[in-house]
Amino acid sequence: MASTNISTSRTAVLSLYRSLLRTGNQFNQYGFREYALRRTRDAFRLHKSETDPQRVQELVNKGINELQMMKRQTVIGQMYNIDKLVVEVSPLVAASLTVSREERQENKLETQAIGCV
Repeated sequence: MASTNISTSRTAVLSLYRSLLRTGNQFNQYGFREYALRRTRDAFRLHKSETDPQRVQELVNKGINELQMMKRQTVIGQMYNIDKLVVEVSPLVAASLTVSREERQENKLETQAIGCV
């Protein structure tokens, strides 16, 4: 169990949030990665107005336990090679797709202009 004298200062909580997001990004599988990121963001948004120091401490302890679990799971997940899903594209491929869409749109407009003349 986590110790009860962990700092609950704003910087400590933000550091925990960033650590959870970084660790969540390390999941190889798209579904796990997106779930971890969404769950982290949602939990922090839900409790952002919490003012009770004891409740904040409980939430920080829970976050630390979740972070430790996520670190274990990412290590286990990295032991297995899983093919990327179609929805996962590299930034370079996404950039080339964006250019291709723009070019297709320009070509479509040019074709329509020529057809109207």
